[in-house]
Amino acid sequence: MSTRRNLFITAALLIGLTPFGGRPVLADEGMWIFNNLPLDRLKAKYGFEPTPEWITHLRSSAVRFNSGGSGSFVSADGLVMTNHHVAADMLQKISTSEHDYYKTGFWAKQHDQEIKAPDLELNVLVGIEDVTDRVLAKITDGMPDAEAATLKRKAMAEIEKESQDKTGLRSDVITLYQGGKYHLYTFKKYTDVRLVFAPEFDAAFFGGDADNFEYPRYCLDVAFFRAYEDDKPAKVEHFLRWSPDGSKEDELVFVAGHPGRTSRMFTQAHLEYLRDTGIPFILSVLKSRENFLQEYGKQGPEAERQSKEELFGYQNSLKARTGGLGGLNDKAFMERKQAAEKGVRDRIAADPKKVEQYGDAWDKIATTMSIQKKIALPHSFLESGMAFNTDLFGFARTLVRMAAEDQKANPERLREYGEAGRASLLQRLYSDAPIYPEFETAKLANSLEFWKETVGADDPYVQRVLHGRTPAEAAKELIAGSKLGDPAVRKALAEGGQKAIEESDDTMIKLALAIDADARALRKRYEDEVEGPRTAQYARIAKALFEERGDSTYPDATFTLRLAFGTVKGYDLNGKHVEPYTKIGGAFEHAAEHGNTPPYQLPPSWFDAKKSGALDLDTPMNFVSTADIIGGNSGSPVVNAKNEVVGLIFDGNIQSLVLDFGYDDKIARAVSVDSRAIMEALKSVYKADSLVKELTGGK
Repeated sequence: MSTRRNLFITAALLIGLTPFGGRPVLADEGMWIFNNLPLDRLKAKYGFEPTPEWITHLRSSAVRFNSGGSGSFVSADGLVMTNHHVAADMLQKISTSEHDYYKTGFWAKQHDQEIKAPDLELNVLVGIEDVTDRVLAKITDGMPDAEAATLKRKAMAEIEKESQDKTGLRSDVITLYQGGKYHLYTFKKYTDVRLVFAPEFDAAFFGGDADNFEYPRYCLDVAFFRAYEDDKPAKVEHFLRWSPDGSKEDELVFVAGHPGRTSRMFTQAHLEYLRDTGIPFILSVLKSRENFLQEYGKQGPEAERQSKEELFGYQNSLKARTGGLGGLNDKAFMERKQAAEKGVRDRIAADPKKVEQYGDAWDKIATTMSIQKKIALPHSFLESGMAFNTDLFGFARTLVRMAAEDQKANPERLREYGEAGRASLLQRLYSDAPIYPEFETAKLANSLEFWKETVGADDPYVQRVLHGRTPAEAAKELIAGSKLGDPAVRKALAEGGQKAIEESDDTMIKLALAIDADARALRKRYEDEVEGPRTAQYARIAKALFEERGDSTYPDATFTLRLAFGTVKGYDLNGKHVEPYTKIGGAFEHAAEHGNTPPYQLPPSWFDAKKSGALDLDTPMNFVSTADIIGGNSGSPVVNAKNEVVGLIFDGNIQSLVLDFGYDDKIARAVSVDSRAIMEALKSVYKADSLVKELTGGK
């Protein structure tokens, strides 16, 4: 299970962007960018050579959920398939105490019953352009790293704005190979997105947190949305057709999705920082929030409904980061990483010219890690906002900074407030998703208390915010004194600009203003002393490796579209062979073993279908493959060589959690919902005949 919260936690590690490494890729390794696919390797190993048309069709069918996750068009009428857990955030937002769609599921039998998502944005990649020369045009030898970083950010903002004005498309400059290359990605954007179908929570997340990242699995983790244009279902040229036969063992399959962030090419010093400082801190945050949400949900059914989706998101991240830390604590794994780094450095050391050009890059990265360690806590709590875990502070921070940044020329602004991204920012800011004051108060009190306990009551920032109050008292006053839960109030403040912000008596606006100068100072120090210098050194390493092999490998993941491939394949664990497929009947067996109680509880609809004899219990349910995926790939389509849907990525097994830092296909596996299970459930459990017809007929 991978969620938007998992992506946020990754970013909060302050690990920056990821560099290009120096070892040959393994058999099915790789999250490949679509303009640099390993066509020769696919042909040599599998005898398959995708045509340009095949590549374009799959690329254009893939969809990115900006809330965190992947999807794909599966009909000409804008139907989009993804995971239930990718849809969970939206399901939570449209639910009420009377209609809990997250729990009970939903099916719109006709278009006018489809429910609009409050703030969901879908992106479809339209074009890729190498803009490396433009980004680096003003960078000169010997220029201070901080100055170079500022010039690159300005150039990226200018390129994005120019592209958006010219094309009307969302335009993002993506840093690849940690500054080795910069590509301009243009996206068609859909902001009118409506829910079509989601199963019950008990079917989608069968096994719950206990089975998360485990295998065998028996989950129907699927949901369908529809993209609209001009209040009508979008007409799309490229969509994936449904395979009539599904997959089979040892078959070659492909995954087109948006993996979040990987750290496979980090230096030894960088990995040691994550192992010893970064991840342990994040785990403490996650555990605190998990404990809080578990207790909050015990207050009653409504409290449980409001907090359930967040709880599962944090539990998912907690398990994922624990697994990743286990990999970094594995002596053999770290020795392999160290040996790979040593090999690169030894080759450079053998050439005096290369020593001068690249030799001290690793040591300089180690220096940035020492600085990062010193500022990580205040940066995380103030600039990343971990001290203020409430949507209302997020709104306040956005309003305060947007008003201030709008006083500057576009290239001078913080990147997230540039003109190219303004429409997406406003869509999130003006969302009419419900805000629950009691829940927000409790969340804020918990995060303030954690902050105080972590840095101490004498911390000057803590004293300034609490001002003699307990965290609970401060949270109560801050939430009660804010009207930012009302989108109309947020819109009025945004349109009023700097004057409206300065005159506001809203408690959250005042809080955001009170800490903004210090938060900005921490951000600037991080950019100037950590991110900028580190990016420059990783770019030097990338250049050294490009000289050896060119770009014949893939960059680390950046939550942009990638292609992975592998075969449907089981694995051996503890002396036993784990078969690649499970069956629908296995879900009923597991439910019976646990007395059909949560988290091994199947919905009544499934028992009704079984009792009627309509449900084929031998239908493949879930399967595993060697495809290289991580968090963010959730909802990615799995297709065969004909570009037909045979599955839907929703997880990895526990052995795959180390894939953030290095690939291994011995027992690490991607876990998918089988397309045959999706179709069987739609037909026999939910009687969703019109949806079945649309999937199988393309309309």
